[in-house]
Amino acid sequence: MPGSNASALVKAQGLPADGLIFDLEDSVLPDAKAKARHRVVTALGIGGYGRRETVIRVNRLSTPWGQDDLKAVAQSGADACLLPKVETSDQVHEALQLLDAAGAPASLSVWIMAETPRGILDLDAIATATPRLDVIVVGTADLAKALKTDFGGDRQGLLASLSACVLAGRAHGLDILDGIHVELDDAVGFTAACEQGRRLGFDGKTLIHPRQIAAANEVFGISDSELGRAEAILAAWDAAEQSGQGVTVVHGRLVEQLHVDEARRVVALRAAIADLEGNQQA
Repeated sequence: MPGSNASALVKAQGLPADGLIFDLEDSVLPDAKAKARHRVVTALGIGGYGRRETVIRVNRLSTPWGQDDLKAVAQSGADACLLPKVETSDQVHEALQLLDAAGAPASLSVWIMAETPRGILDLDAIATATPRLDVIVVGTADLAKALKTDFGGDRQGLLASLSACVLAGRAHGLDILDGIHVELDDAVGFTAACEQGRRLGFDGKTLIHPRQIAAANEVFGISDSELGRAEAILAAWDAAEQSGQGVTVVHGRLVEQLHVDEARRVVALRAAIADLEGNQQA
């Protein structure tokens, strides 16, 4: 959400979202950058966001606002700093040096935007730039522009890049978030994009309006049927282990250790979602 939008910063306190990205970059006009920075830091100081992850997207260091943004983030109490248009590991190192010099706590994590061809080609190196890197966010709008393709519809022109981002995320143990969907009145298309993103392996989707939250939560969440299948696999596996077997069958499908590991992940994710929802409503 734009850091310049004071009402949005307040409304965010009640949104059923996992994380909130307070933007100082693309959604804020140049003349409003300083005021947006102040509003975001003030809002985070007041608090009220519960257990939602709070993230500030800064301007690039090559802009007139980048250094001041990083200094502000260091003292803001945010959970993470989102660096836009990252293309090299050196850019991550430079940002970290400024954050640390400004007194950023060790708990402040770094997120990066993968939104240029060069950045995606260098993701393997960028992903190892720092242990504080937690999340890759795909910037599909800027990426589509750079690739001269359309990031709407079936996103055919972006699929190679999207998969490369997922590969980098999984190879380095990072969370990976799909890009935005700008057609706010296209509920069917948005749901389809979420479903495509989940099939590709993304952990979630970045959103630009509260009306998109419910569909994203449904697609990327764990349904009752998914939970039921996972619990059935775990129960069958437990019985197989007790009888000394290394495999078992559930609903006509062979179950091995890899399926058990995935079932445990599903059960744990459903529990984490329920816990987060309970705390947001409290």
